[in-house]
Amino acid sequence: MTRRGLMLVFAFLGLAAAQAAAASFDPFRATGIDRKPNAEIPLERAFTDEAGRRVTLRELAGGRPFLLAPVLHNCPNICGVTLSGLMQAVEEQPFRPPRDFTIVAFGIDPKEGPKEAQASLDQLRRRFPELTVKGIHALTGAAPDVHTMTDALGYRYVWDPDIGQYAHDAAVAVLTPDGRLSRWLYGLAPRGTDLKLALTEAGDGRIGGWSDQLLLLCYHYDPVTGRYSSLIRVILQFASGATMLTGGGLIAHALLRERQHVQGSTKGRGF
Repeated sequence: MTRRGLMLVFAFLGLAAAQAAAASFDPFRATGIDRKPNAEIPLERAFTDEAGRRVTLRELAGGRPFLLAPVLHNCPNICGVTLSGLMQAVEEQPFRPPRDFTIVAFGIDPKEGPKEAQASLDQLRRRFPELTVKGIHALTGAAPDVHTMTDALGYRYVWDPDIGQYAHDAAVAVLTPDGRLSRWLYGLAPRGTDLKLALTEAGDGRIGGWSDQLLLLCYHYDPVTGRYSSLIRVILQFASGATMLTGGGLIAHALLRERQHVQGSTKGRGF
């Protein structure tokens, strides 16, 4: 085979391999959130806010717990819905920004800047004018800074060439005032009760009263679903399952004894 023929063969094989890799690549399988309980994020790293100012997360938090929502500011899909769902959850519980906590819409696309961040906030403020005048910020940053933050949180996202955007999960990280990951709230619309409990936990007693702290004793956080469940319900479910297992065991034991009794009677008759 000639040299040119070999080059054509290798080119064909390379193209076939690239097409096979593209066909097997599923960006939504590559995305996800790795569990990193109590992970620390770099609060001193500076980002650019919607007004073009360089700010740190420590400055924005101001000694309060804060919510960090990884988003694309210029997103026609779920990001606007995610922020709207978060604001609806804020409306459903008593804590309010900026008095009790801070909200950060964190841009994961390094190509975006203050213009996209401001447009994202403007759209949100038109929907929730009474909640978003203060206490909510939209940040953008260079790729190394963004990746440092998302890697610290265990938040994985990938570029999807088919749609020309980053594929990513809808979730909100709840962080303590000193930058430790307290909880993740998954999905497009977290429940108001879950948000209240998560903020109470992250606040370490700095927000809410004794009744809110007492309420935490009655609920259990599930890291798989990102939701809180009543401990009473969990205990009842456990008790119900234990009762069923115990009952099933007793029935199985009784049936086994009955079978042994029948077999013993049959042998006694000489059959």
